[in-house]
Amino acid sequence: MAESSAALPLERPRTYYWVGAFMVLVAAFCFACKGILIKIAYQASSVDAISLLTLRMLFALPFYIGIAWRLPPGATAQRLSAREWGYLAGVGITGYYLASYFNFLGLVYITASLERVLLFIYPTFVLIMGVFMFGRKIKPMQYGALALTYAGIGLTFLPNLDNSQQNNLFLGAFWVIISGIVYAVYLVGSDKFIARVGAQKFTCYAMIAATVPTALHGIVQNGPASFFNYSLSIYAISGVMAVFVTVLPSFLLAEGIRRIGSGNASILASIGPIFTIVLASVVLNEYIGLLQGLGTGLVLAGVVWIGWKGKK
Repeated sequence: MAESSAALPLERPRTYYWVGAFMVLVAAFCFACKGILIKIAYQASSVDAISLLTLRMLFALPFYIGIAWRLPPGATAQRLSAREWGYLAGVGITGYYLASYFNFLGLVYITASLERVLLFIYPTFVLIMGVFMFGRKIKPMQYGALALTYAGIGLTFLPNLDNSQQNNLFLGAFWVIISGIVYAVYLVGSDKFIARVGAQKFTCYAMIAATVPTALHGIVQNGPASFFNYSLSIYAISGVMAVFVTVLPSFLLAEGIRRIGSGNASILASIGPIFTIVLASVVLNEYIGLLQGLGTGLVLAGVVWIGWKGKK
């Protein structure tokens, strides 16, 4: 008996996947602009890290509330207990408040190009956490990827030891690496909730939860009136970061992953640091030497290798 056509898998047109790949690349470019915009804001004004982060989150908040409201509730979201909602909020606060704040703080001291390379090693932290938290084993090939990644970091770091572009190299690198570790914790903790709630709703809930402690931090540190005393350029940069570096790429990436899969998306998104380095050189006049370029290439190769070998 011939198999029913209803039972056959739905064949997607090729353009469906190409559009998904394009969405991931656009998201990677938007995320790559974050460090550039932060450095421009720091150069244009005396705004501090927490104030700039708070403005970005507050400008983005209405979009996430509106999108969360418009998305269908789904049966899975209704089954979360109060404790699970609290855990979800904690995961969001970890990823979008703590990790973001440490990242903004690091950019006070180091260049946008170095920050992006250091931050991009977070997949190695996810891999290592899997060993200690879940008893997973690192594959022999992944040891090579780790060695390649950290050799690249060393090469990237060396030219910056005597570089007037960095205000405080080791302090800035410390905060960016801490940001990467905290973001890895967020990724590890978010898996089960993304599966149950859905990527888009999870992103909305996590961002909404993270906005509360971010705003409280800003108010405690600088007072509520401080958010009304910045120049128009700071509000404009914050608004651009909220829409084009936060809201838009987060949903483009989620849709791109849905179309082409997380493995392919992670490999395509690895071009992000290249975007940042080019933009930092053109917009911020940051000098990129041969060793930095070679080190960046090794880091990208190692991270892609980890993602590729980690796929089942």
